Amino acid sequence: MLDIGIIFMFRNPPFNRSSWTDIYQQEIDHAVAAEELGYDHIWLTEHHFVEDGYSPSLMPIAAAIAARTSRVRIGSYVMLLPLHNPIRVAEDVATVDVISKGRFDLGVGLGYRPGEFTGMGIPSSERAARFAEGLPVVQSLLAGEKVTLDGKFNQYTDAQIFPPPVQEPFPIWVGARGDKALDRAARLGCHLAAIGAVEHRLKYIEALKRHGRDPKDFNIGHLLMCYVAETKDRAWDDCAEPLHHIMSQYQAWAEESGDVTGDGIAEAKVPSPDELRASQHCESFGRNAIIGDPESVLEQLVAAQEESPGTHLSLMMSMPGADPKRTRNSIELFAKEVMPELKARCK
Repeated sequence: MLDIGIIFMFRNPPFNRSSWTDIYQQEIDHAVAAEELGYDHIWLTEHHFVEDGYSPSLMPIAAAIAARTSRVRIGSYVMLLPLHNPIRVAEDVATVDVISKGRFDLGVGLGYRPGEFTGMGIPSSERAARFAEGLPVVQSLLAGEKVTLDGKFNQYTDAQIFPPPVQEPFPIWVGARGDKALDRAARLGCHLAAIGAVEHRLKYIEALKRHGRDPKDFNIGHLLMCYVAETKDRAWDDCAEPLHHIMSQYQAWAEESGDVTGDGIAEAKVPSPDELRASQHCESFGRNAIIGDPESVLEQLVAAQEESPGTHLSLMMSMPGADPKRTRNSIELFAKEVMPELKARCK
């Protein structure tokens, strides 16, 4: 059965600035409502030094959601592992898993914005090496093992975390696009937190087989922008300014990083809110944002699954600066009029 979740970013953009306490309360309330409406996952995502507050501290947020829910799974899509001490990550993750009674998924990624690394006092040139050294440490600690390591960035002797996580084995995902990253995720036995092109998933599946692993034992996530309203026009009216903000931010980050992700965003023209309303088209994560009435959103999501099958959908439905009442309406409308049929057609 297809797992459907919502990703929350806790962003507070200048065009519709609210109080930070209101933003956090609204997003957590939306997450609690998502559980009540039958969603399978709440996903969280990390960035740093962003003016709109893009969630920099995931584990406190995850713990807050865990304390107010009882069924929905909670995960990171993704935590930027090279910016963190691996032991601290494992301890925090295990603690959230205990609070949630075994409902946490750890998703980790490399990160790519130079400003995030220099702001933390870490050369961005070290990100891949830090990730490669840190991930096996986190895996071993969450498996209850003692870790001794004389690494380039970390030195430990008989490190072991207490309390241990509830889940065994512990679900770890890797956000990957490049061939080396996809191969590493498969080699280490991690699930794939994917965005963008179909070939990423195909290369991951090939890598699993190459490393003697059965793809049926692993999950593949798909991150999509998705929003539903009573009509297409109303949906695009709700989303135009938030989408413009999101795409402008991604373009600035692509320029900052030298478009290291290879998505070509740095050279792309960001449509104005009025242009987005008129065209009802916004390219993101390798495909058009899925925005419209329930029927059109359903058909687009079915097509996306057919083109690039996966086990999990992570929907960017709570958009920065959007009216929280309209966001709640989208979450409810999707749950009632899209999700049941989507699950039935994408088993």
